[in-house]
Amino acid sequence: MKNLIIIGGPTAVGKTEIAIWLAKKLGTQIISADSRQIYKEMKIGVARPSDQELNEVKHHFIATKSVTEYYNASKYEYEALELINRLFESYDNLIVVGGSGLYIDAIIRGIDDIPTVLPSIRHQLALWYRQEGLEKLQNLVKLLDPMYYDQADLKNPMRLLKALEVTIQANQPYSSFLHGQKKKRPFRTIIIGLDRPREELYERINNRVLKMIDHGLVEEVSQLKPYRELTALKTVGYKEIFDYLDGKLTLEQAIDLIQRNTRKYARRQLSWFRRYRDIVWFDPKEKDQLWNYLTENFLNLDKTQT
Repeated sequence: MKNLIIIGGPTAVGKTEIAIWLAKKLGTQIISADSRQIYKEMKIGVARPSDQELNEVKHHFIATKSVTEYYNASKYEYEALELINRLFESYDNLIVVGGSGLYIDAIIRGIDDIPTVLPSIRHQLALWYRQEGLEKLQNLVKLLDPMYYDQADLKNPMRLLKALEVTIQANQPYSSFLHGQKKKRPFRTIIIGLDRPREELYERINNRVLKMIDHGLVEEVSQLKPYRELTALKTVGYKEIFDYLDGKLTLEQAIDLIQRNTRKYARRQLSWFRRYRDIVWFDPKEKDQLWNYLTENFLNLDKTQT
């Protein structure tokens, strides 16, 4: 049985370190499940693994797309599964690591077959949202797809825009494409969740943001201003610095807001991963316990690897 070991958890918890450590012990490769680290132009603000870390173990789906290229979880599912099946010809175990729950869902469960949306529809709706605001967006979803409206996160404009894009493109409600049936996979998935005491996690988040500023986040975001309306850049760490560059915030206010929004994002990530019934949680410091859990339950290794 081939094993796909998935390492998930909140931002700044230490997923990259654990993934590299585990991949080296197993002599295997890492597949990123991060919806922002996949973009070439986004490095500092998405905490992309360092060049040294990328050289330690072969990584996939890191800096392979451009922010100008439309990409989504459905495309990721297709490309990731193609890669996984190919790598399993050479490896018994593979590592998937990331905090993008939808990308991990794409691998584990599969994404419903949703039609591709024309860029013109996407841009027109985004412009309408900026002009009219969130409430009008909510009302339009309620009118065109009341079933999705009843289950949607109504405070998340990106989810609402996605629903409207598909509804208009297909001329049928977005909810009609959401069947939620788990697709069969020819490998076993082992889901590992990483978490830390809340105060420790928040301190790591706050310190990471300060390091991003020191390493040139403002300069990175400044270079991306021509693309600021693209979906990829509606991301914590980028949208706040755009506001700073526009003079709407001081740098200190922007930093504080990035830290606060990142902490909120971490809480949402934890809520997402807790939905998985078969997830087993570890503190990143519990490497021995994690290794014992894997070897005793799933991995058929010779003693030289343990």
